[in-house]
Amino acid sequence: MPFFAYKARDARGQLLQGVLEAADSGAVANHLVGSGATPVEILLTKKAASAGAAGDAWWETMMEKKVTSMDVQLFSRQLYTLLKSGVPIMRGLAGLQESAISKSFGKVIKDLRESLDAGRELSAAMRRHPGVFNDFYLSMVRVGEMTGRLEEVFLRLFDHLEFDREMRARVKSATRYPIFVMIAMVLAIVIVNIFVIPQFVKVFESFHAELPLMTRLLIGTSKFTLDYWPHLLVLTVAGVFGFRFWINTVAGRFKWDRSKLKFPIAGKIIQKATMARFARSFALSSRSGVPIVQALTVVSQTVDNAYLSSRVEQMRDGVERGDSILRTAAAAGVFTPVVLQMIAVGEESGSLDELMDEIAQMYEREVDYELKTLAAQIEPILITFLGVLVLILALGIFVPIWDLGKVALPH
Repeated sequence: MPFFAYKARDARGQLLQGVLEAADSGAVANHLVGSGATPVEILLTKKAASAGAAGDAWWETMMEKKVTSMDVQLFSRQLYTLLKSGVPIMRGLAGLQESAISKSFGKVIKDLRESLDAGRELSAAMRRHPGVFNDFYLSMVRVGEMTGRLEEVFLRLFDHLEFDREMRARVKSATRYPIFVMIAMVLAIVIVNIFVIPQFVKVFESFHAELPLMTRLLIGTSKFTLDYWPHLLVLTVAGVFGFRFWINTVAGRFKWDRSKLKFPIAGKIIQKATMARFARSFALSSRSGVPIVQALTVVSQTVDNAYLSSRVEQMRDGVERGDSILRTAAAAGVFTPVVLQMIAVGEESGSLDELMDEIAQMYEREVDYELKTLAAQIEPILITFLGVLVLILALGIFVPIWDLGKVALPH
């Protein structure tokens, strides 16, 4: 479609300028009027930029902040409020574009307006931005368009995004302290090997005495680190990049996500948080009128764990074959007996969406409890590691000096 350069004035009389892609100048005029602006001039143009302008645009694109989940969450809430108040969606999007704090998200809203003006549906317009709106979001918007309850869907999407953001924030907050302690321990070991032990080696060599086994092991480890640190650095960097490449493969991501669930303390938190997200998403889809098979397909895409996602897809395949949700959930092997009992009650009473909401709340309470007690569970492990580290240093460095000092003392 051709591009048109336009000049218009908004309700406050301020001049607006820009370029729109449309079928003809009449479509541009309709778009401007729909957004609350009065057209002044519309001219056919080419969407071309000079090299300098292109360079500036590239630099601005690089420096712009990416769209965050908070932007999408606030957009969902604002759009719900506007639609509920009876504001036309084109006018609502125009207002949201003008008030957008994030420039990058403002561009997304502008593209949504242009796509709607070109005749696309809202879900199709959002599909042009997969990095902003995920498959679950798009599916729910599509359901809202089909059922005529778009404003309700946006409200539920806001609640869903709020829950998802809080859950991720809790997990990050709870794991920040143990990760910091582990990094500090690794740095301490590196510093001891590179700077501390070599100084003691000079002292030990001056005594010309046989050293204990633990001391010889520490000296050998330190010497190996000093002699081969470039190789160790290359191996570490290669290992990090190799691991990231492996988990980006389908098989690697599946194995890694499955192994994460077996971690001593974090595994059960990850599983419960993921299953809470699953239950919340399934309840939202079911309450919005999505068929069960389609709901399970959509929900499997929101579960950010490849292994658990495959279990949800297994449930979907079982439902497609005619099995009950209870039977497929039991076969998946990721639900506790209490949850299975609640699913059975919900399926029999026809209120599965309500029971799924209760399941999500139950998982949320368990995750909240686990996160509150996470520090108490990890502290003994960290203290044990620190104790072992201090014991090794004491046996390897201070005991030989103590023994040599006693020998040197007159009897």
